[in-house]
Amino acid sequence: MKTTPEHNEKFVKMTFASVYPHYINKVERKGKTKQELLQVIEWLTGFDELKLNELVAENVTFETFFERATLHPNAQLITGTICGYRVEELVNPLTRNVRYLDKLVDELANGKSMDKILR
Repeated sequence: MKTTPEHNEKFVKMTFASVYPHYINKVERKGKTKQELLQVIEWLTGFDELKLNELVAENVTFETFFERATLHPNAQLITGTICGYRVEELVNPLTRNVRYLDKLVDELANGKSMDKILR
């Protein structure tokens, strides 16, 4: 799926630290835990809680965040719609990776079982 250059550029500049608290709030509002969120993020990126805290403190952009990540080999199995975009159709790698993360957070918040989230 084609996105606008402006849409893609916003992820280059947006910091992970600015979004991470929203991920936590979202899953906790739906009865899930921060530990479950951390498990999902670690599965996708390889970052444990200590490394995530370092990245938050460093105030890295999503571009830097995903440059340093080791994306799970099954990440391409993440499919579906998030924010009006089908993640499997996104062409820009950074935008796709951010939307992978958004999709996993949504699945966790919506009660999908962990074994299905962690494909």
